[in-house]
Amino acid sequence: MTPVSQRTGSFRFWLAEQRWEWSDEVAALHGYAPGEVEPTTELLLAHKHPEDRSGVADTLATVVNTGAPFSSRHRLIDTTGRVHHVLVVGDQMLDPDGAVTGTAGYYIDITDTLGEERRDALDAAIPGLVAARELIEQAKGAVMMVYGISAEQAFRVLIWRSQETNIKLRDLAAELIAAVGEFGGAGTHTRTRFDHLLLTVHDRPQP
Repeated sequence: MTPVSQRTGSFRFWLAEQRWEWSDEVAALHGYAPGEVEPTTELLLAHKHPEDRSGVADTLATVVNTGAPFSSRHRLIDTTGRVHHVLVVGDQMLDPDGAVTGTAGYYIDITDTLGEERRDALDAAIPGLVAARELIEQAKGAVMMVYGISAEQAFRVLIWRSQETNIKLRDLAAELIAAVGEFGGAGTHTRTRFDHLLLTVHDRPQP
């Protein structure tokens, strides 16, 4: 299985110039060799799955108009026709005066779930993982809730951030949970939906 570190790549987008920059990993995710193409918004959208394209276009339009951070979970199709499920997370780029000049972030390929063998290998590779399982499970739950992804995909996201930041997974999980506590809960719309789920989950059909 492809290592987690090879399933992620970075990008930058300058608002004024409407100019994209892809890392070699993001180019490869789309099926291109390093430097083979100059990424554009049109090329980016052309690779999106037809059912997801309009949603991604709307997200990009919001980024261009507001410069706000964003996240998007969608599918893209590479040059060979293979479908990839990706999570794209972008934060603001600021100039020295604090003005927003663009967005920068990461693509995370979450196409394949982590098998038990891969999980065992990760457990062995990361000291203290088993002992810190409860804390990591909490962090996974937060990522699952926010991005709407599976437990194994959320675990991959945490592993990616651990590798990118060179912070042990258990420490990253602890910091994330502490920071999430400062949010003060979800927005009203999300809370209302969760209230309904909490009160009716016992009546849902069993799988």
